[in-house]
Amino acid sequence: MQDETNIIPNPPSEIEPRKALNYTPQTIAHILNELRKVVVGQDEVIEQILVAILAEGHALIEGVPGTAKTLTVKTLARIIGAKFTRIQFTPDLMPSDITGTNVFNMQTSQFALRHGPIFTDILLADEINRTPPKTQAALLESMEERQTTIDGDRYPLSPLFTVLATENPIEYEGTYPLPEAQLDRFLLKILIDYPSADAEREIVARWDAGFNSRHLEQIDVNQLEDVTAIQRCRAEVKAMKTEAGVQKYIVEIVHKTRNHPSILYGASPRASVALLLCSKALAAIRGRNFSTPDDVRDVALPVLRHRLALRAEAELDGATTDAVISDIIKTVEVPR
Repeated sequence: MQDETNIIPNPPSEIEPRKALNYTPQTIAHILNELRKVVVGQDEVIEQILVAILAEGHALIEGVPGTAKTLTVKTLARIIGAKFTRIQFTPDLMPSDITGTNVFNMQTSQFALRHGPIFTDILLADEINRTPPKTQAALLESMEERQTTIDGDRYPLSPLFTVLATENPIEYEGTYPLPEAQLDRFLLKILIDYPSADAEREIVARWDAGFNSRHLEQIDVNQLEDVTAIQRCRAEVKAMKTEAGVQKYIVEIVHKTRNHPSILYGASPRASVALLLCSKALAAIRGRNFSTPDDVRDVALPVLRHRLALRAEAELDGATTDAVISDIIKTVEVPR
């Protein structure tokens, strides 16, 4: 009989211990605590926005007016010590209004770059679908490569550069649907619903007690002491490793979007990468240094809902992208 004490299941050289999270748990706890001083009843939305930031991605936020989209982004930027810029997208907005332009200086007889609002950390692209595709395209290079090209010269953007774009789901007159290439650049599409009755009563009570979101500087919101905290959190998320079974689970979900009878075209390999990155970020936000199938399922809807299109007959039958994605997830075997 073989001596079991001499059996080594995995050679020491093949064992790669998971790195502990040193910065993310306390950083996220601080952000959530401070955000809840201002925003009520949008915990899931806040979590998804944080996923986008930790995964170094961008988010498209869809919701009716008055659901705290701008307030959430503005408060978050203040808490993490990021430079915040807002662009109100309109039909007459030009690409140079976003990126900036070279202006001739009469005193020096030289052209000087006048930086556009894109040179920031957190960019709120308000009602992004109200501007023509030409202007929307000005964000493509910036979102993908974190740089912009002006008159043939390339200019790097902030390492923290994040686009959080908003759109109104009920008003389509005078809007320009985002092209698929631009939609795919958004890591997540986040839907904001109305708050619950309890949350709305809390909102009313706060305003009655003197709260005013238009005077955010008067609210006791504490900034992170470490200005590099977000970059440290990103490094921890990037260093996380995902089990092969979870990787396979991600790929199978995405592959099934390409063969579903209700879907005209499915998600690309970029969606598989997005699911991986977002599940790791969500796991870190929840205090774990490894992602699970639960994390994948929890980010599947915001990651996939804007990356596929339904067939016309499926839409006529009342199908929605969220419902189809949920059905797909139910058919994929969960790894142990």
